[in-house]
Amino acid sequence: MRRRDSPAPPRSLSARALAPPPWLVRTLKPQTAPIPWAAVARASIAMALPLLIGLAAGQPAYGALASMGALSGVIGDTADAYRMRIFNIAVPQLFGALGVTIGSLVFGHGWIAVGVVTLVALASGMMSTIGAVASVAGLLLLLNSVVGAGLPMPGEWWLAPALMTGGGLLVLTLALLAWPLRSGVPERAAVAATYRSVAALLEAAGTERYGEARTAVTTSLNQSYDLVLARRTRSHGRNPDLVRLIAQLNAITPVVEAAPVAHQCGEPMPPEVPAAVRRLADEVASPGDGAVPAPVLPDPLNLSADAVDHALRHVAETLNNPDPHGIVNVDDRLGRPAALRVRARRAARNVLLSSASWRYGLRLALCIGIAQSLVSLIEVPRSYWVALTVTFVLKPDFGSVFSRAVLRALGTAAGLVVAAAVLSEVPRGWWDVPVMMVLAALIPAFTPRGYGYQTAAITPVILLLSDVLNHQGFGLVVPRLVDSLIGCAISLVAGYLLWPESWHTRIGDRLADAVADTASYVESAFGTAVEPAARARMRRRLYRDLSVIRTEFQRALTEPPPMGARAAAWWPLVIAVERIVDATTAARVRIRHGAEEPGLTEVGEVARQLRELEEGLRGSEILEEVPTSFTGPQESVLEPLRQEVVAARAIASPGR
Repeated sequence: MRRRDSPAPPRSLSARALAPPPWLVRTLKPQTAPIPWAAVARASIAMALPLLIGLAAGQPAYGALASMGALSGVIGDTADAYRMRIFNIAVPQLFGALGVTIGSLVFGHGWIAVGVVTLVALASGMMSTIGAVASVAGLLLLLNSVVGAGLPMPGEWWLAPALMTGGGLLVLTLALLAWPLRSGVPERAAVAATYRSVAALLEAAGTERYGEARTAVTTSLNQSYDLVLARRTRSHGRNPDLVRLIAQLNAITPVVEAAPVAHQCGEPMPPEVPAAVRRLADEVASPGDGAVPAPVLPDPLNLSADAVDHALRHVAETLNNPDPHGIVNVDDRLGRPAALRVRARRAARNVLLSSASWRYGLRLALCIGIAQSLVSLIEVPRSYWVALTVTFVLKPDFGSVFSRAVLRALGTAAGLVVAAAVLSEVPRGWWDVPVMMVLAALIPAFTPRGYGYQTAAITPVILLLSDVLNHQGFGLVVPRLVDSLIGCAISLVAGYLLWPESWHTRIGDRLADAVADTASYVESAFGTAVEPAARARMRRRLYRDLSVIRTEFQRALTEPPPMGARAAAWWPLVIAVERIVDATTAARVRIRHGAEEPGLTEVGEVARQLRELEEGLRGSEILEEVPTSFTGPQESVLEPLRQEVVAARAIASPGR
């Protein structure tokens, strides 16, 4: 027996060999997110009600088709604002109806069906690069085309698209029920959440938690601006409530700018400061009739406290002002969003001329064409599942292709275990309704956890609906697993291994673009050549771009070597660039509060070093340490910024 105080034995070589690689652990780790209970209730009702009506009318197949349409609506039911729900659910449903119509028209036409579905895949892939709504629309266009080309649809050609569209519109109707009572509430809640994230940022100033809190603020600002501005573009006239929300978002910006100064001081902010921000957040979420009292703060003892004090008083003035335009000129600050037709033309032009759009469209078309050709040459029962798997795995905004293939296989296997229990133990008929209520509720509950968990929730739902249509029962389970594995294999070979960009990451180019924009921001931050409004827009765009780059790198970390290892080596540089932007903003705030303006030579040195870093990123995939020196005085306001640039240039590859 081992003594109690003796050290634990080291892990054996075999145990280490059996341990999963780090990239797989990161891939399988569930994400933390609250359960959207309202969406859970909508999914449960919207997918079970059509089955109930179909059984009552003696047409269970019709009910199953409507439930499939409801499933599409549930997948797109992700927006908080009610106006956004119309676009997120209704627009994809129209493309889904078009897809099932095209698929059903070519059903049973052999190679013609293969060619048509492949062309639909090309269009779907190119559409998916436009944005979130277009991505879901392209997904449903292809999915329903595959289903229509692989399953015989009951009734006339128009019946299936009508039933599926009706199921999706049922989800939309349920999502809009509370609109008359809660109009504007999601937007106010988003802005209030941004205020609370800023309070957490001020609490984290001077601590190791600052970087994580800064990322949370950027994400929250992006979501709030997208939500409010998207609604404003569809509002007739100048809606005063929306103008006020934008003014409130603009007003919190100086507080965000002051946070890097507070962090550089290295001392935590007094607790009264974040508490004051949270009280302002409560006023934004539930505005009252009385005046918002000015924040009660301790006397500022340094420049950072003085900057935060001024910024918070400005926020209180904005909340009290009956006309927000008197304090913040919304159009000059953010720019008016372009008209919908202008943005549509711009998106169409970008899709047709973008090499990335064509690359993804061709990649998806190649894989779908192989899948359709394979099941045409080899007898595969219910062969549409192979192409469905390819479509989900190659979905561009779900994560990396490799990790999606792994998660798809694992999620399908887990979902098939549930489906096997349901199909073998639960009798078909009226019992389908309560079972569907439970299974459908799991989809929005599991989706925030990650793609694999979403797949595990969707798989038994689709199999149950397929069984209502073709009555294969337990016989569906094993063929679906085989089909999923075939689809994953096609995606890995034709959609991943054969494409050079899978092995030579483009994330370095994106980071280089951000470094170039950072150099331009440094040049614009000091001096009077650039207007403050233009500088504010540049800073917001830069923070947003860095947020997107951070997401891209996090996805790349889930790739196997060499992609994952290279992304891990570059990750410190992403953080370093974010710190450079923060240091630039902090220097600008210090100048605004009395610090001496730096000379043009000092600014030019920093910008030159950043542009050299940009050129190095574009010219090599291996990070190399570059010694850096500056000639400016150490007491300059740019000294913290120069230190961050030196740290960025000193980041080296692991092999050095």
